[in-house]
Amino acid sequence: MGRSGRTAVIDALPDLREKLKLDFVVVNAENAASGFGTTSKIAGQVIQAGADVLTGGNHTFDQKELLSVIDNDVRILRPVNYPDPTPGRGYAVYDAPRGKKVLVINAMGRVFMNPMDCPFKAVDKVLAKYRLGATVHAVIVDFHGEATSEKMAMGHYLDGRASLVVGTHSHVPTADAQILPGGTAYQTDAGMCGDYNSVIGMDKTEPISRFLTKINRERFSPAGGEATVCGTFVETDDRTGLAKRVEPLRLGPRLIESLPIVE
Repeated sequence: MGRSGRTAVIDALPDLREKLKLDFVVVNAENAASGFGTTSKIAGQVIQAGADVLTGGNHTFDQKELLSVIDNDVRILRPVNYPDPTPGRGYAVYDAPRGKKVLVINAMGRVFMNPMDCPFKAVDKVLAKYRLGATVHAVIVDFHGEATSEKMAMGHYLDGRASLVVGTHSHVPTADAQILPGGTAYQTDAGMCGDYNSVIGMDKTEPISRFLTKINRERFSPAGGEATVCGTFVETDDRTGLAKRVEPLRLGPRLIESLPIVE
């Protein structure tokens, strides 16, 4: 979320990859450029720091220069249920260490969001081409949505067919990281990487003013204080691709820190 958030991610990723022995890292970067979208330069910086894939959401195309690169860079995804012929792709299969294949799907909810194609049917269409534990060794679904109910429904809908279903968009980490009955890891929202002395990452003054007066006085601008890095840590079974372990990750000020221990 903004400069402070992306700087925190770029600074933390190399050490986190080593300390947590991370094989694969997905970063939702849709708020990286001043809180609205991302740019090819920022995307390159985050990937160079250690991200394997960048996902998006309702702000994916706020920075129009991304239109010139998203078709050609498989490491940048946008929600799979954008209507045709939206540029870019909503999923791809990536190489991971030891010959493993990881399918990443980016989807976006419809409740309290922009009108979109059905995310459930869109994800089904992708999963009809791949099978967890057979053609791919892990399936990660970033479900970008406002409503907790819709995100929970997607988690249960994909239980047993994905390694991880994790929500993004609300900018607040939820306390419900769990392994569902069918073996899929789930968290309603991973939380933002940004300054939590804010209103969901934005400098507090304008959001509070709008709630009080219903007048838009200025553009929202990202809070610039020290950022907390938030995410979801998952360990999968090499044979089935299902989750063996899931824990929240929080590193930085203001929130209670939570860093998985990896022997």
